[in-house]
Amino acid sequence: MIAQGAVMEVGAFLAMPVLVMLDVDESGIGEHFHFALRYFQDNLYLLMVMSGIFGVLRVLGGVGILRNRLWGLVVTAVMCLVTLVLMIFMLPAGIADGLLSGGALVLIVVSWCGQRPLPGRKVAEGCGGGAPATGQ
Repeated sequence: MIAQGAVMEVGAFLAMPVLVMLDVDESGIGEHFHFALRYFQDNLYLLMVMSGIFGVLRVLGGVGILRNRLWGLVVTAVMCLVTLVLMIFMLPAGIADGLLSGGALVLIVVSWCGQRPLPGRKVAEGCGGGAPATGQ
């Protein structure tokens, strides 16, 4: 999450001041990057600001996980879910974001849940269920 946030998201945000100083027209940039929604195509500078916000939140969540903090896990999981929901609107660039966020979400959930079975279900002996079987 730290690498994705720093490179993909914050990188786009840091490119914005350079483009503004060079007086690059927003519509000219939109000819080289194509998104599923025309709104994003026409408002790339706003999209770059949003990218910076996403990047900072991703990096903060990743640092929180590295420091073994529950808030870091929650922030990162929320960012992964939001990215997966929004990736359809950001096609084709959203595919890379979706792959990275989806993979990170699976790893986060696996690390959080471990091998615990579903509540209220018996786990057969030797099936790697973790906790001993209890219940009816």
